Amino acid sequence: MTDSVPQSNGTGPPNGSASSLSGLPAPDTQAEAQAISAGTNNHAASEQKVTHCITEEIALYDRQIRLWGVKAQEKLRTASVLLIGMRALANETIKNLVLAGIGSMTLLDDQSVTEDDLGSQFFVSEQHVGLNRASAALPQVKALNPRVTLQADEENILLKPPDFYALFDMIVATDLDFATLKTVNAACRIANKPFYGAGTHGLYGFIFADLIDHTYVIEREKSNVPTEIKAETATRSVIAASTRKEQGKITELVTKRELYSPVILANTSPLSPDHLSSRRRKLQVTPLLTCLRALWEFQSISGRLVPSTSHADLELFTTLATEKHKELQLPPETLRSDFLRSFLQNLGSEIAPVTAFLGGQLAQDAINVLGHREQPIQNFLLFDGEEFKGPVYALHPIFPPLDEPLT
Repeated sequence: MTDSVPQSNGTGPPNGSASSLSGLPAPDTQAEAQAISAGTNNHAASEQKVTHCITEEIALYDRQIRLWGVKAQEKLRTASVLLIGMRALANETIKNLVLAGIGSMTLLDDQSVTEDDLGSQFFVSEQHVGLNRASAALPQVKALNPRVTLQADEENILLKPPDFYALFDMIVATDLDFATLKTVNAACRIANKPFYGAGTHGLYGFIFADLIDHTYVIEREKSNVPTEIKAETATRSVIAASTRKEQGKITELVTKRELYSPVILANTSPLSPDHLSSRRRKLQVTPLLTCLRALWEFQSISGRLVPSTSHADLELFTTLATEKHKELQLPPETLRSDFLRSFLQNLGSEIAPVTAFLGGQLAQDAINVLGHREQPIQNFLLFDGEEFKGPVYALHPIFPPLDEPLT
């Protein structure tokens, strides 16, 4: 078999000559040749610029890349997050995500900056009072990391259509009332997007996660006992396992799957059998869970965010808390009057150490989820700043077997 002979097109050098080796068409004039040469040089310069940018990013994020790896950092760099609400907890969460190198973030809040915001938020100052919270904070957030693409949205989240949520890889909602929280959560489920809801009340706070159906990888030292592909809990199962050998050390990579429930179901779900299996474990359950459920029920009944100091409101809240405590099958003595009083006194306030702690926890979990690594929150984290404890409860609806088959 012989090679084909390059043929001339009659207007320039033969096909396959030096001018077309790079895949560029043969120039008809010297001007075209110069233009092509300039274009080739520009392309090479562009590639050098991209390589330089990547090298700069690796240097910038070196410490965290050592922590969670290049692949996770790349997923973070291309991720888009919607953050709803711009109070102190949101400030802390935004700070951590932006400094970590999130790709893009939209800050959404339809409220204006008030003087009360100045005592707890570090992205706004006196000059911003009266301006929209999201727009006012945007320049200060941008200054943290100019590489992050940022946008402010001043519209009420309840006015957004369902397809709005499909634009993002993750939605984080902070300090919303329960009605709005469950509405946003439902919209995220329709769009099949992972959702976090979080809030603080003074010394107390929570993080709720609904990741729908999430898979992640845990890296650990290879054990002599083989990893079984099986269900570990009602919501968690091992779906794959492999090994990797580096520098003589064998690391096992275990892929797990977690199933989640929306907040509207988690809020009425019982504690797991592990917590209800003994009185000792029941005594260890924080009454914050009871009070949070009572607060959300109060919002539903009264249409107001927090109880006032009136006798009627305090009586209603106490009654609701007693009912919720009983529904959770917890010992009556763990719902102490001093805890109820402390919780009510903290409602509506913001304390910097608490928002800093929860904002760090929320951002770290979000980063792990975007990178599909490590065990995520499943599904309620409750923080008590007085005890400095943050237990996590897996709250999912349990359907008892039917006594009789359906006909």
